[in-house]
Amino acid sequence: MAQPEYDKKHIAMKAKYQFPGGLLLADHKQQSSRIPIRSLAISRQLILPLQQHHGQPATPIVTVGDKVLKGQCIAIANGLHSAPIHAPTSGVIEAIASHLSPHPSGLSVPSIFLATDGDDTWRTRQPIADYRREAGDTLQQTIAQAGIVGLGGAGFPSHIKLNPEQMAKIQTVIINGVECEPYISCDDRLMQERAEHILAGAQIIRYILKPQRLIIAIEDNKPDAIKAIQYALSQQRAEKEIELIIVPTRYPSGGEKQLIQILTGQQVPQSGLPIDIGIIMHNVATTYAIANAILEDKPLLSRIVTVTGPAINHAANIEVLFGTPVKDVLAAFETTWQPGQSLIQGGPMMGHQLSDETVPIIKTSNCLLVGTNTDQAHTEAQPCIRCGECATVCPANLLPQQLYWYTRANDLDKAQQYHVADCIECGCCNYVCPSQIPLVQHFKYAKTASQQQQQEQQKANKARLRHDNRQARLTEEKQQKARRQQQRKAALAASKSPSNLPSSRPSS
Repeated sequence: MAQPEYDKKHIAMKAKYQFPGGLLLADHKQQSSRIPIRSLAISRQLILPLQQHHGQPATPIVTVGDKVLKGQCIAIANGLHSAPIHAPTSGVIEAIASHLSPHPSGLSVPSIFLATDGDDTWRTRQPIADYRREAGDTLQQTIAQAGIVGLGGAGFPSHIKLNPEQMAKIQTVIINGVECEPYISCDDRLMQERAEHILAGAQIIRYILKPQRLIIAIEDNKPDAIKAIQYALSQQRAEKEIELIIVPTRYPSGGEKQLIQILTGQQVPQSGLPIDIGIIMHNVATTYAIANAILEDKPLLSRIVTVTGPAINHAANIEVLFGTPVKDVLAAFETTWQPGQSLIQGGPMMGHQLSDETVPIIKTSNCLLVGTNTDQAHTEAQPCIRCGECATVCPANLLPQQLYWYTRANDLDKAQQYHVADCIECGCCNYVCPSQIPLVQHFKYAKTASQQQQQEQQKANKARLRHDNRQARLTEEKQQKARRQQQRKAALAASKSPSNLPSSRPSS
């Protein structure tokens, strides 16, 4: 539904700062952003990987043959950096086995196969009537149990960034509605249609963390989303509690560190986290999911996915249950796509090729880009001409050319000294490289190899510490044994001393 115009200065203001580098990219969002969110029929079978988030895979708590209801937990979190998985609809557990995942590696992962019954029957739900009467840690636990993760693409468990014990550190909360990839519009459409619920989620976050500032940031190429949020703010009279800031369109302005710099002028320290400067960030879709979890007792079961690209005749955003095979999503569209053609999860800049159309939609699947090949690995790279364009566009202020030489030489120590860990893998350097060198792929390798090297070093340090502790313990035991022997010898010598012998004087 179209919202009234709202352009009051006290409701929306423009960002004051900018980040270095970045790109102005051709905008393809309108292909999908002007059409209302569609729904998708329930697939006959849902395939639910146990690894749908950043962290440890979830642990199944169901067995083959179990009947489950919609919203029922079927796999529990495995530690703090993990998230549970719930049945997206009612049905029967058909199998627990490996299946291809939509991960860039294309590897198979343990998955739960759910044969749906078509009834879509919910479990009993117990929404929280008034969350303001609940303690912050109770709400945090509810959000954790709902399986909510960052829906902007990272999949980091959201409850970790909603810890009430961090309240003293947090000054600013940012709700990220920037969505800077040129084809993706799922967040845009969500803000247009469900702005009130997004604000409700923002108020829940505000209640838990009590920050000094709460900001919703939207890129200026989303006028309808801006109007919808403005209208919702005015209806809820929340203008003084929640700031709406309009961000200039420039890729990758939606990156966590880049958006923080745009909105606050602050820079996250190298190898640091936003919490180090008193800031946390949540995506608008994550915020919407938080409202669902608290107000309606709905765990994270589905998400909005942009389906677009040259092979899609009528691009749109569609709400998809997790576990739905990609081929079932494509079947809902008029498409010229054929197996073997390009099929990318995510946008053209940071997305990755899917290995097969049978992989499922998971929590981090925000877009299917169909029929566009952005994989430069298929083009033969030419020698670096040292033009420096990669450094000019790098939003993280890195020196990609130097990093390229060090990673190519497998000099991981030098790559770390040049802060390869701060690479956000945005693809700007790939985009401008005249030699078509897949720079990001080199940096990904260096980051992974460095992490493995650090893990091996940590293991070696622990082994060395155990060895040193054992040697110290053996040395101490040896010294104690020597002291005991000396004490026994001294005692024996003392017992044989003439002063301790019986008197030999004759009796009178």
